[in-house]
Amino acid sequence: MRCVAHIVNLVVSDGLKTVNESIQRVRHAVRFIKQSPASLQRFKKCVVDEKINTKKGLCLDVPTRWNSTYLMLSAAIELEDAFERYYEEDPHYLLDLSERDGKGSPDADDWNNVRRFSEFLQAFYDLTMHISGSLYVTSNLFFHELVSVSILLNDLVSSDDPDMCLMACRMKDKYEKYWGDQEKINLLIFIAVVLDPRYKLDYVEWMINEIYNSIVASKLVKNVKEAMNALYEDYCVSSYGDGNKVETASSSDDKIPMSPKHKKIEVLKNKYKKHKCERDGDTKIELDKYLEEDTAEDVDDFDILSWWKFNSSRFPTVAKIARDVLAVPVSTVASESALSTGGRVLDQFRSSLTPRVVEGLVCAQNWLRAAPFPSIEECLEEVEHLEEEMKNMAIGDAKIDEVVEILE
Repeated sequence: MRCVAHIVNLVVSDGLKTVNESIQRVRHAVRFIKQSPASLQRFKKCVVDEKINTKKGLCLDVPTRWNSTYLMLSAAIELEDAFERYYEEDPHYLLDLSERDGKGSPDADDWNNVRRFSEFLQAFYDLTMHISGSLYVTSNLFFHELVSVSILLNDLVSSDDPDMCLMACRMKDKYEKYWGDQEKINLLIFIAVVLDPRYKLDYVEWMINEIYNSIVASKLVKNVKEAMNALYEDYCVSSYGDGNKVETASSSDDKIPMSPKHKKIEVLKNKYKKHKCERDGDTKIELDKYLEEDTAEDVDDFDILSWWKFNSSRFPTVAKIARDVLAVPVSTVASESALSTGGRVLDQFRSSLTPRVVEGLVCAQNWLRAAPFPSIEECLEEVEHLEEEMKNMAIGDAKIDEVVEILE
């Protein structure tokens, strides 16, 4: 199936083709402050004077990348009071925004609009971050995100806000293109949740009926049940085949010759096992037992892989299905990022680094972005403060050297 993160990007980008004027005003305000060190320093003073306790700093966005727009808005919203104070500190601020860009500075209504847009984009930003992980299972997570996005878009389509309604309608059309057709949607999205012992088939069936109309929902539920049963039957036949291979291998290792009569009996036994597996009444015993059993407790630190490892002896065939299905990532973001990280370390202006230094940079970046370290974006202020201290220390050392030379 297609990368979920890429589809989400297409859905959101389609909705943001027409950018709200409030977003443009905030973007121009951020651009004005970031255009010179003097104005940025003056803005930082306004942040201190307003006693705003945040580690976020102003960041410019790329208009064609909605996630960067969200990060810009979320940082600017927390610094709203500093923008109001900066208006009083810099007389060129309002004049420049009014004349050059023609939009003016953001007012109270603009900040309210931006806050709504930011909350809306946060749902998709959190979804993308959630499904792009590489240290935990993601195949059983996407269906829940799919449900939440569907409910969010349905609510906004009937919103009184014309801008939000228009954006939601565009996104809804793109959403239906990829996840609205019961014949085209990949059923592993639902099977992965069936294999999650906290939810199983009843939960999936109920949620499908909540987000789709009755006709689509009934067909989709039927397709999911048929696919799950067919998958189980296929794994059941394969498991018997693997057992026969093991028996043949062990017999060959022991070097015990089999008589023609014994071989014929083994062939008949194998046919009987296959016949038994293909009978509907017997094939579903283990699967039905798993589905009818009480669900596991839904806690935040639930480890689905450990659960299946512990219960694989009770449900051996279903555990094999879970092992293969849960191993599938729903996003290629992590792998693409890993394969393209070299281009962010070496470029045409910095191509003389030794392999050891490049390895150190890549590993350090990975360690800094991994838990329990905070994200680099949240520590920009501390990094700038550290650089300032190092600069002052360097100046101090230089002055000490001058004094020492004079004394000598």
